[in-house]
Amino acid sequence: MINFNVPPYTGHELEYIKECVEAQKICGDGKFTKKCNAWLEEKTGVSKCLLTTSCTHATEMAALLADIKEGDEVIMPSYTFVSTADAFVLRGAKAVFVDIRPDTMNIDERKIEAAITSKTRAIVPVHYAGVGCEMDTIMDIAERKGLVVIEDAAQGIMSTYKGKALGAIGDMGCFSFHETKNYSMGEGGALLMRDSKYVEEAEIIREKGTDRSRFFRGQVDKYTWVNYGSSYLPSDMNAAYLYAQLEMADEINDARKKIWNTYYRELKPLEEAGLITLPTIPEGCVHNAHMFYIKAKDFEERTKLISFLKANDILSVFHYIPLHSSPAGIKFGRFEGEDEYTTRESERLTRLPLYYGLTEEQNMYIIGKVKEFYKC
Repeated sequence: MINFNVPPYTGHELEYIKECVEAQKICGDGKFTKKCNAWLEEKTGVSKCLLTTSCTHATEMAALLADIKEGDEVIMPSYTFVSTADAFVLRGAKAVFVDIRPDTMNIDERKIEAAITSKTRAIVPVHYAGVGCEMDTIMDIAERKGLVVIEDAAQGIMSTYKGKALGAIGDMGCFSFHETKNYSMGEGGALLMRDSKYVEEAEIIREKGTDRSRFFRGQVDKYTWVNYGSSYLPSDMNAAYLYAQLEMADEINDARKKIWNTYYRELKPLEEAGLITLPTIPEGCVHNAHMFYIKAKDFEERTKLISFLKANDILSVFHYIPLHSSPAGIKFGRFEGEDEYTTRESERLTRLPLYYGLTEEQNMYIIGKVKEFYKC
């Protein structure tokens, strides 16, 4: 069976975890946490990066830093994982969903301005598949309307938009290091802050509402509870696992892109024959080969394709059920404008296996079975 995903592993993970154990420093903000933060800051150019327990928690921290309150509205796509909305709904805000672009599956930047009301406080673009949203337009809208931009870049590490790292363009950005992502610590994430004005408060929120970070830097002689917060700090053992992959980030990225490019090249004839739709990478965007998907004709054909691949020992998956049609989405949000593409395109999309370690033989076997399904 070819799994849909296999978590990345470089061979140094256990060595680094052992180093944590032997140093008797396995809680948060140890040596490897600091190494990961520094690596991410250098790679993205942000003022500060803080490793977190998940991308969900990074987004929750961003909502707190943006001072999202009950009654506020936050604009986002409906085609996204639940965490994008949860972080703001937990603060009492309403999720305002707008339609996506069919080419990238990203939020349609042309639909955002019409969704803005006097209650709107933030825009949350989601960089689906590690392909950047149209950030120039989004940042222009935010600047004119006085809104905060929080990038959900869960899938976007190593991707860029017009030379800028995804997650580092808006006021804040959030990465995921879940086991399904390009680089993993099992469960984990990171909060990126472009402006240093957020940093001190972010450290306090992340340290359960205390000024503990300032204490360890020698800025105060004792630390105490100074604001609200929670435990968003991952174990240094998790950070050690992640750092082993960040050290090989380019190698992993190149390997994934080779797989992605093979899929695209070999399946292009099916698109040219009008049988499937392949991913689109807009000019100015450099993606990270986070996923490779194809779009079938409709929901029925996709269901048959997934079943056919499974019968041939290939696990492929679909996602997401659009949030606005879910019970919680109906309760906590609303769809603004027409759902022209969100539901229709979500019902066509199938993700093929793509992970560091997928062999060329496996890659070609999957391609062969997709072609067999379409009798090509």
